[in-house]
Amino acid sequence: QVRLVESGGGLVQPGESLRLSCPVSGTFFSINAMGWYRQAPGKQRELVAEFTSGGSTNYADSVKGRFTISKNNARNTVYLQMNSLRPEDTAVYYCNAKIWDSWGPDRDYWGQGTQVTVSS
Repeated sequence: QVRLVESGGGLVQPGESLRLSCPVSGTFFSINAMGWYRQAPGKQRELVAEFTSGGSTNYADSVKGRFTISKNNARNTVYLQMNSLRPEDTAVYYCNAKIWDSWGPDRDYWGQGTQVTVSS
């Protein structure tokens, strides 16, 4: 069973930083892609940043220059460094991984989410 567990969320003031982490555990053949999404109250879940299966990165326009996605392949962990946080970044942040396991070559897995609140 593949499991993703986010950590690192919290309450910060505007302009401050947070670093989210998401290790992937369980039994699988490979991780094809990993990324971070967020969902604010009353809004749809949206892509924040991702590593594609081709190895490139994509960022939402609203976070470019402020957020950085990184990963440690040896630890099967993806990170999201969030700087210069704004109140509009407030949301539940979810980790996503597209994984090749015994159930299929490109299955979607999600973490349970971690709350990020930016408020003065």
